[in-house]
Amino acid sequence: MVINLLPSVSAWVLYFGYSLRDGLSLEYLQDSMGAPAGVTASTKWGLVMKKFLLGTVGLLALGMAAPASAADLAARPYTKAPPPMVAPIYDWTGFYIGANGGWGQSNSCVNFDVFGVDFADGCRSRSGGLIGGQIGYRWQANQWVFGVEAQGDWADLSHRRVSLLDPTFSTRTQTDGIGLFTGQIGYAWNQALFYVKGGAAVTSNRFSIHDDLFNVELASASATRWGGTVGVGFEYGFTPNWSFGVEYNHLFMGDANNSFTGLPLFAANFANSRITQDVDMVTLRLNYRFGGYGAPIAARY
Repeated sequence: MVINLLPSVSAWVLYFGYSLRDGLSLEYLQDSMGAPAGVTASTKWGLVMKKFLLGTVGLLALGMAAPASAADLAARPYTKAPPPMVAPIYDWTGFYIGANGGWGQSNSCVNFDVFGVDFADGCRSRSGGLIGGQIGYRWQANQWVFGVEAQGDWADLSHRRVSLLDPTFSTRTQTDGIGLFTGQIGYAWNQALFYVKGGAAVTSNRFSIHDDLFNVELASASATRWGGTVGVGFEYGFTPNWSFGVEYNHLFMGDANNSFTGLPLFAANFANSRITQDVDMVTLRLNYRFGGYGAPIAARY
């Protein structure tokens, strides 16, 4: 409404301004040339004051209308900026269960007690496949991940070799089971986890002596051997609950004595043997973890 009046107010100001200016000029010319008849000094002075008063009122109206017109303009709408997007961090905390499979190699050295004399019958390596499963629990503190795990594998690591003591005999060693009970310390880069592990290891072994002339097994002994293990692994979470990884373990099984009883006299020389064993394992792993993504990074750190 005020904006529509601005041209009228401006017109009046211009009119009175020019009227004032023209009036003063006219009066100056009249004074210099002589006043016309009937126009007194008081009349001229009243006319000048009237125009000056009206011009002042017009200027005040214009000054009051300008702020009002600015206030009537519509204010710009204010939109609050959305909060920054924070990507969730992969949380490794929780129980998990999985399967593994791969390759293993057992290295063993056999010594026989021959009439009280220790005789080295040589070392041999046997390799084969592994398949099994694991169960464990991990908990994450910032980027550090700690865990415990139990793993069991069926193994087919066997080898038969002619005895150095008597070529008519051969010895066969076989590892058919491996178990690991370990603790883990790892470092996570969101969905990627690198870790080291260590703990106890157990192997199920069978040792036998064969007569190659008649292809007869003369004696055998089974033993469960305990030792230690260290390993390293890498795991990647490709969904919130599923992860895939690869792991290497080395087992230090030490040495153990195997005693054979009930043997005939000709085999009594092999009644006692000492076998030293180490095992290497490389396995691929697939785990399912109970849980999902954790809190946003900003809330966790």
